[in-house]
Amino acid sequence: MKTIEIEKIEAAVKQLCIQANYVLPKDVKQQICKMQSEEIWPYAHRILRDIKENIEIAEEKVFPLCQDTGQVCVFVEIGQNVRIKGGFIEDAINRGIKKAYCENNLRKSIVVDPLNRINTNDNTPACIYYEIKEGDCLKITIAIKGFGSENLSCITMLPPSAGPEGVKDFVVKICENAGANPCPPIVVGVGIGGNFDKSAYMAKKALIRDLGKRNKDEYYQKMEEELLERINMLGIGPQGFGGKTTALAVNINVAPTHIAGLPVAVNINCHVSRHRQIIL
Repeated sequence: MKTIEIEKIEAAVKQLCIQANYVLPKDVKQQICKMQSEEIWPYAHRILRDIKENIEIAEEKVFPLCQDTGQVCVFVEIGQNVRIKGGFIEDAINRGIKKAYCENNLRKSIVVDPLNRINTNDNTPACIYYEIKEGDCLKITIAIKGFGSENLSCITMLPPSAGPEGVKDFVVKICENAGANPCPPIVVGVGIGGNFDKSAYMAKKALIRDLGKRNKDEYYQKMEEELLERINMLGIGPQGFGGKTTALAVNINVAPTHIAGLPVAVNINCHVSRHRQIIL
């Protein structure tokens, strides 16, 4: 049995939030550079250049990548042989977020009630998802989610007869309807199967996958590639200025589902696809 002190979790979450808000992951930066080198539309090429400059300024001068420092989503994978000592893990996670946002003057965007709209003033509580795994590791992944892109996400319950073409058409239509609003080039997370809530969870988690890694199943690899091509053919382009760089990647997660259903969720992320991970 491995013991992890609660203070270690709090400190790790704080640092992850800071890193995620200031430094874009290497895989996202590489994909932006790649897409810029392939972009032939002058306006799109210039916007991608400006995006790269923003990334460099944020990293070098320690400025937030975006003014929307987002809602913190936390994916926690707990090994069944891990013991948390000294307090409740959820409290530690929220304390770490609070310290990161308050001590670094990051924008606080969370309201305590969706209708009364009173700000909590510390960007907590987070949206936290737990999975029990084998072993004695605790893996924490922080994803900072801005709502310019979150608001354009969508879920549907297709009939099984819709088949793969129905799924693909739905994903492309959501991206087309989103247009320039989610600050393209976007990252598209797709969850297929499970049930209503499982598909949304899978779509959200798909956004933290390395953009250079495709689905392990060859069938879904091809679907990811086809969807990326179709979305980029929409001509929306970076920030809506046209071109062939509307999306950086499409990541698909799947799960078993009921014989009568075909749930599909699409979670859109802007080009500032912020996430960080640690294993304790």
